[in-house]
Amino acid sequence: MKTIKVALAGAGAFGVKHLDGIKNIPDVEVIALIGRDLAKTQTVADKYGIGFVTDDLAAALALPELDAVILCTPTQMHAAQTLQCLRAGKHVQVEIPLADSWRDAEEVLNVQKETGLVAMVGHTRRFNPSHQWVHNKIVAGELNIQQMDVQTYFFRRKNINAKGEPRSWTDHLLWHHAAHTVDLFRYQAGAPIVKANAVQGPIHPELGIALDMSIQLQAANGAICTLSLSFNNDGPLGTFFRYICDNGTYIARYDDLVTGKEEPVDLTGVTVSDNGIELQDREFVAAILEGREPNSSVQSVIDCYRTLQALEDQLNA
Repeated sequence: MKTIKVALAGAGAFGVKHLDGIKNIPDVEVIALIGRDLAKTQTVADKYGIGFVTDDLAAALALPELDAVILCTPTQMHAAQTLQCLRAGKHVQVEIPLADSWRDAEEVLNVQKETGLVAMVGHTRRFNPSHQWVHNKIVAGELNIQQMDVQTYFFRRKNINAKGEPRSWTDHLLWHHAAHTVDLFRYQAGAPIVKANAVQGPIHPELGIALDMSIQLQAANGAICTLSLSFNNDGPLGTFFRYICDNGTYIARYDDLVTGKEEPVDLTGVTVSDNGIELQDREFVAAILEGREPNSSVQSVIDCYRTLQALEDQLNA
């Protein structure tokens, strides 16, 4: 079988997670690493045995053997770089979010349709074994979502990344962190979102963003979702999902799942790995090799970005 040759852009905290996941996947090889700090990028490339290092995405796209790109760059670059990859004839997986405006997201969708290439967004929650277990039950007709209650809590009053290092760009509760839940609710409810409301706390004087936000959603089938987000929360950190269903309650904490009574749910055999990022990358590679649309394709997540734009318009009104 053909080996898919990949370039990875962004050798920071999330880029390394992808490199670790790809090590476990057959039929894929990372041949180029792109980063703004060449010295740091070279150090990561040396560790993972990647031969080509550059600070210019276009230089990597010019490699004749390159098939695909994984983008782990700052949010503000996602849409433009995704378009750059598609127009260069390369399959692309971009980390969440696809864009930070509806207009940019829609342009990516249009170009993907023109090119017919695989274009996928890193909506990791679709791939975590805990959420896949719930999804499989929904598809089998054994569960229906009545309500999702979600808390996304970090302590991030300074501009730092997942490794606690200084960031060159500002993260965002709505366009990045809420994107996970807005998409997952649409995916698990199995119906489009028809109502969306948001309120936010004060704007941080240095970061220029709200550090607290509350969002309410309703799907066409009546299911509802309440999402609370904060960069002010001093532990426990992470995102916690409570699925209140017609036939049981389940709480997902990343790759663990318990019932409403805190009884562990056995996730053995749900997926080939318990690493959501690796599962995401496996789907990307498989979609390229099999010539099909991936789960979490631009087409399948596009409604999330329409909803996020409506919420931003509300907050700015």
